[in-house]
Amino acid sequence: MTAELTRGQNHPLPRARLEIRVSAGTPVVAGATLGDENGTIHGVEWVAHPGAPVLPGLEVSRQAAADHRLAVDLDAVPDAVHRVSVLLALPVAGQGPARFGAVAAPFTAVTGLDGEEVASYTLTGLESESAVVALELYRRQGGWKVRAVGQGYAGGLAELLADQRLPEAHQLAGGIHEAVARGLARSVPAPPARTADGDRSRPAAPAHGPDHGTAPQGATGRVPSASPYDPPAAASGAQPADGQGEHGTQRPYPGGPAGADRPSAPAGGAIDYSHPRRQSAAPPPPPPAAPPAEPGRPARPVAGDATGWSMEERLYNQVWGMFEDLARTTAAYRSAVDFADSRREKELDQVLSDPRSRIGGQGDAAREAARERYEQLVSRAGEVLDRDVAQLLAEAEVVEPALPAAYARWDNPVWHAYRVPMEIPMALRLGDLHLPEADRIRVPMLVRLPLERGLWIDSGRSASSDGAVTDSHEMRRLGLETAVAHAARLLAVYPAGEFTVHVIDPAGAGTQALAPLAQGGVLAAPPARGAAGTADVLGRLTERVDLVHMALRGGAPDALPPGLDTSQQLLIVNDFPHGFDDRAVNQLRYLADEGPAVGVHLMMVADREESAGYGPLLDPLWRSLLRLTPVPDDHLADPWVGHAWTYEPPLVPPGSQVLQQVLAQVAAARISWHR
Repeated sequence: MTAELTRGQNHPLPRARLEIRVSAGTPVVAGATLGDENGTIHGVEWVAHPGAPVLPGLEVSRQAAADHRLAVDLDAVPDAVHRVSVLLALPVAGQGPARFGAVAAPFTAVTGLDGEEVASYTLTGLESESAVVALELYRRQGGWKVRAVGQGYAGGLAELLADQRLPEAHQLAGGIHEAVARGLARSVPAPPARTADGDRSRPAAPAHGPDHGTAPQGATGRVPSASPYDPPAAASGAQPADGQGEHGTQRPYPGGPAGADRPSAPAGGAIDYSHPRRQSAAPPPPPPAAPPAEPGRPARPVAGDATGWSMEERLYNQVWGMFEDLARTTAAYRSAVDFADSRREKELDQVLSDPRSRIGGQGDAAREAARERYEQLVSRAGEVLDRDVAQLLAEAEVVEPALPAAYARWDNPVWHAYRVPMEIPMALRLGDLHLPEADRIRVPMLVRLPLERGLWIDSGRSASSDGAVTDSHEMRRLGLETAVAHAARLLAVYPAGEFTVHVIDPAGAGTQALAPLAQGGVLAAPPARGAAGTADVLGRLTERVDLVHMALRGGAPDALPPGLDTSQQLLIVNDFPHGFDDRAVNQLRYLADEGPAVGVHLMMVADREESAGYGPLLDPLWRSLLRLTPVPDDHLADPWVGHAWTYEPPLVPPGSQVLQQVLAQVAAARISWHR
């Protein structure tokens, strides 16, 4: 049951991994500070803000938005931290309100990762304040509690940070607002609404400045590593009636004080302090309900019936639910068969150990009875498996067509309506997974974005799942084609200008496979050739990683050199280790280890056998990468229930031009963005 707090009240936190959800009705800056037992902040590196959104155990949004989700892992915060204070501030740039008294009272909620609320707090009573400490998470007797604070500051962020005894309060506050202003300036605006006759109308200027949400930049919009908790943020523009913003943007969770539904105060008028759960406006619609089932049959599945704040999140959770259900029902079937085997063996051993069974037909009868019991057990287990698989297959048939582009196969019609997105999706499809007992079901293999580790497309000589052996030359070609398909999908799901691809092809062996990227105009530069080209690309990316790491360690993420590309970087390396000397190999290892934390990712197309001459030197490199194959292969292990899943790569259907069409739109959007 949710604890609805008032100012000063506290409530115990039952778990360490939490989300703090904010709904303000107008764009606000969300941040957090780490304090010691006295509440003192010991430096700018103890403040998570849009310019430096990640601290140990904590991540905040990078931009001002009406709705935020802050990720918290209390087990991961340093031992010296005793308080985590959640801050809200109004941006100083733009045409938005300058004080919280001019907007509806912000609402905050502490929830579990499943969306279940632990405690909520509505920040009423604010007037001239432009910054406020909303909540405080603090240690108490070996556990953690949340306290509703609601302490506002008319002097804004600078006064708030100074009150927490931060020496660099004014400089940091200025840096935070500057980072927010830069992010808003780079955000892609929502497309104008269509009029009744289908023509594009001139968009009206927003009343309180653009609400671009958490547009990604760098890693998690960000220079540091990705968080699994970042949602799609609310985009500017009107919200469709189904509760989802254009391009799948999320609305506040059902039952919460949705910013668009909460009455805001007119300029110079009274503020509405009504309870956020007693709204006159209709709440966002719940997830779609399953159609009524026929008598004696299970309910028919429906796409998006899992928990989540948006259809994208509900579909993501539903896909993972299908994966877990298939793993669980297959494990139950295998366990039942193993039990039947062991029982039959035990009964046969008993028959053979009894001398009386060797006389007459008693032994044959006992063996026949054991066989019949075995077949009955296996038959019942098979019936349960068939029932569960049929239900999952029915669910897959309705879920697959409903998936957004980032989750969909290349043959999904959603790609025919593709438009360059305005925000990063939650996850990306890297292929399909299936088990031999349920070969008809293909579960999408989804990984969270931004990528937390690099990818290794194994081009070594391999036998596919159907037993066919592919020679090394063909495997190298298929491996690079698979890498191109992955890179194209990454380019397609990121906003314009937020993803940059580099290619190293030392011998030029991948010219034909790389043609869609090279000719599509989506590469940062033509594929690097020879030792000199390899050294140049590796040197520039290594320097970028060094600069960002130094800026973060120095607590000055805004001090990066002008013109530094802060977008996500992907390096595709073909035909490794050909063309790599010892220095290049060390740089590659460095990028694999340190790059993902600052938005530099690696995609290797390589045969590990060909680099055996380096010995164990490269073992950490291969272990740091997620191994994928260009042909179906059962190499992905499942430590949860012990399954070996067969992986199928997401290749473009033969003869399809969908990849070229998508890349053409990406290239056009990149050109417009750079203008």
